[in-house]
Amino acid sequence: MVTVTYSPGAHLDRFLKTLAHATERRLLVVMADNGSTDGAPESALERYADVELFRTGGNLGYGTAVNRAVAAYLDTPDSVVDQEFFVVVNPDVQWGPHSIDELFAGAARWPAAGAVGPLIRDPDGSVYPSARHQPSLIRGGMHAVVGPFWKSNPWTAAYRQDRLEPSERAVGWLSGSCLLLRTKAFRQIGGFDENYFMYMEDVDLGDRLAQGGWQNVYVPAAEVEKEREIVTEISRNEGKPEKIIPNIVQGRLKGYYKDVVLLDQP
Repeated sequence: MVTVTYSPGAHLDRFLKTLAHATERRLLVVMADNGSTDGAPESALERYADVELFRTGGNLGYGTAVNRAVAAYLDTPDSVVDQEFFVVVNPDVQWGPHSIDELFAGAARWPAAGAVGPLIRDPDGSVYPSARHQPSLIRGGMHAVVGPFWKSNPWTAAYRQDRLEPSERAVGWLSGSCLLLRTKAFRQIGGFDENYFMYMEDVDLGDRLAQGGWQNVYVPAAEVEKEREIVTEISRNEGKPEKIIPNIVQGRLKGYYKDVVLLDQP
């Protein structure tokens, strides 16, 4: 399991405490640390078993930190870690009962699943739209343009799949805040695209998994809760806005371009 840390504060402790009822499996938690200064990763290292601290060497961004940790812990001949699957998760996630076991059960039901994601709840109990279509020229464009002003518009609802009841199904992409990834699929596509510092790297990952013949599968039987301010804190403090904003634009244009090409086909 890889969690990317950047001064996660009390979130990390809650994350590790709730992990105990998420699975009966023994998991190694690798904290891929991008330069924490709050002492939280070091404290976790002392307080919890099966936790290791992997220093990335700087604030490298989300996907790059995951790639480095995977390379260090999975892509080595003497690795003792389960090679078939691994979890990528934000440290502000709180695990629901048996949530990790449910993700593994979902992966077993979908042998072509490259990524499996849970139902994510906001702290108020509402369901966060973590399983979505890939952005398209019309759907994604209208969502971006009118979404901030017309919350109930049909393009946003279609893109976020807001009007669908939670059900186990293949989707376009899954939130990168909590994913069970099949190692074979992850290696096949070269992991996260490191051109994305933060935001849109999960959209891109889902797109490339699909292009590689894999599925992104939503398994709502697995439930987690996620805080939403921690990513904002990262971007506000040292998240390099000059990288984040281009990443969002780049990711959306990539999705739009794909649909433009499709629209040109007979």
